[in-house]
Amino acid sequence: MAKAKTLFVCRECGYESGRWLGQCPGCRAWNTMEETDAAPAAPVGKGAAAKPAAKPVKMNKIDLERMPHQPVGIAELDRVLGGGLVEGGVVLVGGEPGVGKSTLLLQACQLVAAQGRPVLYVSGEESARQVRLRAKRLNAESENLYMLAETDIESICGAIEKMGAPLVVIDSIQTMRSDRSTGTMGSVSQVRACAGEALRTAKETGATVLMVGHVTREGNIAGPRVLEHMVDTVLYFEGERKSSFRVLRAVKNRFGSTDEIGVFEMTGFGMQEVLNPSQMLIGQREQAVAGAAVTCSMEGTRPVLCEVQALCAASPYGQPRRMATGVDFNRMLMLLAVMERAGVRLYNADVYANAVGGLRLSEPASDLAIVAAIASAAAGKALPWGTAFVGEVGLTGEVRPVSMLERRANECAKLGFDTLYVPKGTLGSRHTGSGMKYIPVENVSEMLAKVLGKQANNGPARFDREDQKE
Repeated sequence: MAKAKTLFVCRECGYESGRWLGQCPGCRAWNTMEETDAAPAAPVGKGAAAKPAAKPVKMNKIDLERMPHQPVGIAELDRVLGGGLVEGGVVLVGGEPGVGKSTLLLQACQLVAAQGRPVLYVSGEESARQVRLRAKRLNAESENLYMLAETDIESICGAIEKMGAPLVVIDSIQTMRSDRSTGTMGSVSQVRACAGEALRTAKETGATVLMVGHVTREGNIAGPRVLEHMVDTVLYFEGERKSSFRVLRAVKNRFGSTDEIGVFEMTGFGMQEVLNPSQMLIGQREQAVAGAAVTCSMEGTRPVLCEVQALCAASPYGQPRRMATGVDFNRMLMLLAVMERAGVRLYNADVYANAVGGLRLSEPASDLAIVAAIASAAAGKALPWGTAFVGEVGLTGEVRPVSMLERRANECAKLGFDTLYVPKGTLGSRHTGSGMKYIPVENVSEMLAKVLGKQANNGPARFDREDQKE
């Protein structure tokens, strides 16, 4: 009996090799090659079924009338999707176990079914009875909502073609298996084959397919990264288990803008939309404290206020500790180096930075707020109440302009902020009709001198331990 052939496949990018490699040549990741059985070759010859040749069509003759987005009915979800579902689109929804992926998708299925359109919910992890219990709690028992407990992808695709449902949810893609591929359920080859079969069915039938994907320890969708390249939209569901708030973020969208977010709150009746996330993220404090600064970050097209907190403590060790949560760690280290040049001595202090509410600040416009929070914590002096900071900080300490400053200012004014530190030359020092006052700053030293009361003409501001003792 001939020995079965095996391949080594990278779980990050799908690169295939005949032997094991420590580093993947495709994505340069280490220790990601997994052994799997090679797929049998397709039959070739007279006995093989001849497949009709594809016929190309003229680009200007392609019908676009059926491409508009179909709203689901959940405003936050529709925002992240770019307006709603698209016919023939494939959406991958990833997140940690228990974050609420299945709950949100089941609520979306109920709203679409309530519009009179049939919806198919496929579960490979739970039985039909288990899904019914959750659907009863969420009041998702529409006559147009159908349930299928199956793991064979060929049978599922056959049911989709026969039923003709415009919306299909597969929960989850890692629990599906295909007879056309070898390997165990959840392996790289099986996940890729099942996703490819679901993609083919979606394009041929015009059904919108939402696939749930598990997340690895590194925070990526389990299976090869090529899975993200195959689909049209990739959404990540984020949130701390100890917190009831969840953030749905779009990292890829062929039918809308990326970096959009939707904010939800997990309740006993399912996912509830948070219409004003800024109010939730900036906290409920009534007085200013040292080490806290507020910024306005653009998440896609939405301005969102977020509070950045910092803590500086004397380090008992030779090498101080730095930690960042919700803030890019490498960028925080860069800002600390800029602050050292501006006179804020932190070489012998532990520094901790945190973005409140579980939001991840990836936009450079939050640099000025991070610097202000750390300097405030180091000086032990609170920043003025009602003040926000928007600006990107360069390596030489200059404060660089940011986009959509007027929209950020309007969001700050809605929540009671009256002063906004902005890059110099953006809007000057004029006042808006809402009462917002702009304070332009040219560099980090000037901002620290203005906000913490140091005299700019006496050189760079210093907040050493000697200053704190005085």
